[in-house]
Amino acid sequence: MKAAALPKLHKWASYYSPVNRWALKVFTRNLFVFRKTWTTNLVFNIVEPLLYLAALGAGLGMLVEDIEGMSYTQFIAPGIIATSAMWAAAAECSYDSFVRMYYQKIYHAIVATPINLEEVVTGELLYGTFKSVLSGTVIMSVVAVLGLVPSPWALLIPVVLVLNGMAFSQLAMIWTGIVPKIDNFAYFFTLVITPMFLFSGVFFPLDVLPQVLQQLAWLLPLYHIVALLRSLTLGLVSIDLLFHVLWLLVFILIIFPLPQYLMHRRLIK
Repeated sequence: MKAAALPKLHKWASYYSPVNRWALKVFTRNLFVFRKTWTTNLVFNIVEPLLYLAALGAGLGMLVEDIEGMSYTQFIAPGIIATSAMWAAAAECSYDSFVRMYYQKIYHAIVATPINLEEVVTGELLYGTFKSVLSGTVIMSVVAVLGLVPSPWALLIPVVLVLNGMAFSQLAMIWTGIVPKIDNFAYFFTLVITPMFLFSGVFFPLDVLPQVLQQLAWLLPLYHIVALLRSLTLGLVSIDLLFHVLWLLVFILIIFPLPQYLMHRRLIK
């Protein structure tokens, strides 16, 4: 019985494949397509977060007292950067990946080459991470121009956005490996992404919530991203930030095989 379980364990371990040149070719292929649509992508990624920042910061912020020694606009700005990056990765590896897989049959065409499916999925995750970093960095630049990024430690924000992008790209790709049709992604955004958007400390400190909700929020990856970005933006850097980084790394490593396994089960008959 133990011997029979070994091949399965070996197969599961094989999903931790390194990023190799074939996965990078998949990433490069998506990047070439992005070169033709980058203006549309960036306009959407810039306008929506800025609307949140304007409506909540300039509007609601006039009714809210300073939070933890900062204005409400300055408080939510790091969270807007984090959520912009989250939405970019989640959208790319859900709707866009599903279109490439199901409608355009691009995955089927690629696996007919020396590139295997696991490398295709890894390339997709890398591309989702790229979109996350790009979106978050653009918003960070705009926020900095508005004078809401007072610390040079904010230069490390793109590094944190890499963790953000990989975490949410994986979550989205897991859903892509499960749903039977594109309409089902509405459940992913309603039941997974939106609760993180609302209860990860983006718009208010979590200590105003009941203790049980604070503990649940702690389990959300976006909570740790927001905590890191807010600290870097304000220059509140301490050894405690390494705990958030460690949590994200463990989360990413634990769930990494799941999109590989689910996409393999779905496409390899």
